[in-house]
Amino acid sequence: MDPAFLTRELVDIESITGNEAQVGEFLEQRLKELDYEVSRMAVEEHRFNVLALPPRQPVPGVVFSTHMDTVPPFIASSEDATCIYGRGSCDAKGIIAAQICAAQRLRAEDCPAGLLFLVGEERDSHGAKVANQHPIGNRFLINGEPTDNRLANASKGVLRVEVTARGRMAHSAYPELGESAIDKLLEALQRLRAMSLPTSPEVGPTTLNIGIIEGGRAPNVIPDHAKAYLLYRLVGPSDGLRQRIVATVGTLADVDFTLEIPFARLSTVGSLPTVVVSFTTDIPALDQWGQPLLLGPGSIHVAHTEHEYVAKAQLLAAVDLYCSMAKQLVAQILHPR
Repeated sequence: MDPAFLTRELVDIESITGNEAQVGEFLEQRLKELDYEVSRMAVEEHRFNVLALPPRQPVPGVVFSTHMDTVPPFIASSEDATCIYGRGSCDAKGIIAAQICAAQRLRAEDCPAGLLFLVGEERDSHGAKVANQHPIGNRFLINGEPTDNRLANASKGVLRVEVTARGRMAHSAYPELGESAIDKLLEALQRLRAMSLPTSPEVGPTTLNIGIIEGGRAPNVIPDHAKAYLLYRLVGPSDGLRQRIVATVGTLADVDFTLEIPFARLSTVGSLPTVVVSFTTDIPALDQWGQPLLLGPGSIHVAHTEHEYVAKAQLLAAVDLYCSMAKQLVAQILHPR
């Protein structure tokens, strides 16, 4: 099986988060053709994870996993001599292709592995949360995200925050009669930007991104409502940071914490080169699926961009790495120290 060809097939199926059904159906059919026992894991109407296990085998010790969904917009595939381009080429459809090719090779070498492909990673890890309620008892989970084929030993977490300021409308010719929610929000955000954030000598700093600001009604109306959506990248527990955010904003606005994906320290195997990644993954939502490892072809620096790509050489190298990792992990199961 050619991982580059399979990557292009997958990229050409639009699967923006919430619309993963068609790519799920494609993978279900393809894996059945490869003689896997394939089952759908319902997440919500028209959305499902895909679980594929080697037939007539005990529960595999190792399961490969990544996500089927992509960020918008859809970008069809193309290629040149060295790379595959298009939405999801590295995040994470090239990884799906590499994992399927690795699982095929491992079956031929009598070292079978499972495959778990998930919906919703790009938004809220909904598919992973559902999968976590249905573990199969495998010992190790090799999760795929674009790490340039280096083994991640830590992954930053995420804390999403909504800051909402409220005011009182008035005619802008008489600002003293109103109370500007935008002014309050700007002051709150300035305080948050000036706030010192936790750092880790091993992982680096906590970072803040103010992703969306919205509010107001018209240029000649004192605004009664304004809101900002913030995202912190975590390098440790969030309890202290949450308390400081609330205290820093004070009475200027309301603070709501809408999502947290914890910081994660990850397992390594052998002497593979390691890296700390600043992005989050499905791994914190899959703690019932065995000891996690994180590695995949492609660079996170081009993921979510209009020129997303994965190098064909990295796809082939990932197949070799996934096979090598799986064999080392199975050896740990069979011959524990």
